[in-house]
Amino acid sequence: MKGDIIKKILKKIKRYETIVIARHFGPDPDAICSELALRDAIRENFPSKKVYAVGTGVSKFRKYGELDRVDVTTLTKPLLITLDVPNFYRVDGVEGLKYQEVIKIDHHPFEEDFGGVEWICETASSTCQMITLLLLKGHYHISQNVASNLFLGIVSDSDRFLLSYTSVDTFQIVTDLIRRTNLPFVSLYEKLYERPIEEIRFHGYIATHLTVTENGFAYIEISDEILKEYHVDSATPSNMINDFNFMKDIYVWTFVTYDAKNEVYKVNIRSKGPVINEVAMKYHGGGHKMASGVRTPNKEDIEGLLQDLDETCKKYKESREK
Repeated sequence: MKGDIIKKILKKIKRYETIVIARHFGPDPDAICSELALRDAIRENFPSKKVYAVGTGVSKFRKYGELDRVDVTTLTKPLLITLDVPNFYRVDGVEGLKYQEVIKIDHHPFEEDFGGVEWICETASSTCQMITLLLLKGHYHISQNVASNLFLGIVSDSDRFLLSYTSVDTFQIVTDLIRRTNLPFVSLYEKLYERPIEEIRFHGYIATHLTVTENGFAYIEISDEILKEYHVDSATPSNMINDFNFMKDIYVWTFVTYDAKNEVYKVNIRSKGPVINEVAMKYHGGGHKMASGVRTPNKEDIEGLLQDLDETCKKYKESREK
């Protein structure tokens, strides 16, 4: 089944001369790296094709590569490939695009049929793992630049292979990638994890100001004023949430950040037991069972979400004590 879908995707990539690659709003390293790696791999293997990676850029992710500035409304019936996003309304950079066909490649639980080829693999650690497999199966030439982004996306989304989505397949695919490209992977970690001193201090602020309930739920609400005080942006907390994976007696932890520029609350949720994506979906968010997110302009949604997550922890804790 997986092999048939991969073959179908490879055929469509070969067939189209114009391809647009997109991912979700508010990207993380897996989303950005998978998008850039697939674009660059197609360009390198098919130099005559016009391939664009679209969406709003994030300054701190420019180290992985530059996105394309293109008016997608001027493109004639391209192939659209969406990465790392289960619902179409969250796809960034495709407004007004009149695509001929669409391919979805995603490792989140299914939420919405995009009307084309759908490769969904919930057991994959990351979208970068899926793209790596696609390129390996397609016998693409993989440059070290492409390999670097794929490796960093996998490492980031698996939190250095610590999360439960990491599998034997993950290690095998990474091994094949490193051997195929002679990738100097150890030297890449600095690119992923180096942080300015302001972020280190901000990390301490989060740890100091977490609210912890008796049900094992930890959360923090971060205002725009705090972001400015520590000279960080609204995307910074989301890059730190996995640092808190090993808090004893905490089942779910949540960072709520207010993005004043876009007038929206960004919520990152992680779990070590309770299923959280169903709660996130109630507030128009989603994600994995143990890693989800919500974006909402309504403060009332935040209050309801935090209450529901605390209640979810309470039920989980009670079930463990029986």
